Amino acid sequence: MIRLYVEGIGLRGPGLDGWEASLPIFAGEAAYEQRPIEFPAVGLLPPNERRRAPQMVKLALAAGAEAFATSGRSPAETPAIFASSGGDGETIHAILHTLAGTERELSPTRFHNSVHNVAAGYWSIATGARTPATSLCAHDGSFAAGLIEAGAQVSAGAAAVVLIAYDLPYPGPLAAVRQIAEPFGVAYVLAAEPSRQTVGKIDIELSPAGGVPSPARPAALEPLRQSVPAARCLPVLAALAAGEASEVMLDYLDDLALTVHVIPGGRI
Repeated sequence: MIRLYVEGIGLRGPGLDGWEASLPIFAGEAAYEQRPIEFPAVGLLPPNERRRAPQMVKLALAAGAEAFATSGRSPAETPAIFASSGGDGETIHAILHTLAGTERELSPTRFHNSVHNVAAGYWSIATGARTPATSLCAHDGSFAAGLIEAGAQVSAGAAAVVLIAYDLPYPGPLAAVRQIAEPFGVAYVLAAEPSRQTVGKIDIELSPAGGVPSPARPAALEPLRQSVPAARCLPVLAALAAGEASEVMLDYLDDLALTVHVIPGGRI
């Protein structure tokens, strides 16, 4: 079992315009209304990079910036982990569309944005970070894989890491074989020790698959959890918002699940 302390959270999704703004929804004090996500301007980036940044990068940077706003840590000094089930499908679609046509000259910007670690690159430009950055993918289990990687890095001596998980829909015809319903991004600043900024504690451990993954709360968020890999985090967010200790099961691999024991800040 690995213990992590949550110091900051960022959130962007349909009808979820930030962690603080979404707390009444998780607490059941406000009804969830699904509406198109708002992609904020990426003020952290210089103008040239801002123009080139795809929506995936805007989503990842918005979630990460919000998580650091309350953590008391510097993003430039914190190792980062980026988790996505498939990267930037819009860019891949554009490249394939070009290659399938008669004019096969690829845009250098498209090629630059096609790599899986593109969000990590823009993040380092935006924050000035020279700390290690990890980009990973584990299909529908990518969020759980990101948590495991965060736990491994903290166990290996990192004082804190930021985990940023994100997914966006694929355009057709790719969407026919890989369906992701909505854009969604989440970020956690996770530390090895508690601090004044700690909002909760999570203990993670691998367990055999076979159980039913924990549903999202409120129930109106469950379709989002099921249809977007990065949104598998929703039960953890609900547990942190509820203010009560709870156990959450996340789907990971075919033969493994990830159990997350959540203790909100007031009980640490």
